[in-house]
Amino acid sequence: MAAPESTKFQVNFKSPDGTLINLYATNKEELEALLTAAQDFSTLIASVSQSFSGAAPAAPVRTNSAPSAAVASPADGHVCKHGPMPFREGVSAKGPWKGYMCGAPKGATDKCPTIWVR
Repeated sequence: MAAPESTKFQVNFKSPDGTLINLYATNKEELEALLTAAQDFSTLIASVSQSFSGAAPAAPVRTNSAPSAAVASPADGHVCKHGPMPFREGVSAKGPWKGYMCGAPKGATDKCPTIWVR
């Protein structure tokens, strides 16, 4: 897709799997909002990309034990290979979001997909 004529800022990303993400903005505020939204949805984008490439995302590991008190999640105990998945929620440029996030450090190459709550 070509950039709209009104574009003053253009940012293009190519993920390691080849997914292209193009952001077009008419001002700094719009660019900042788009970059924030792209970052907020980066795990979801990677998961969807995996789905289309035929690779199934890793299934979350479930446990019947109660989560530790330090984990702010409901009692169903979402866990991944990195440990308990804390429940988080917030608001991005596209609206409210909530889900269970992998505890791996930001930028980790083996970070597990987020389990989104609708």
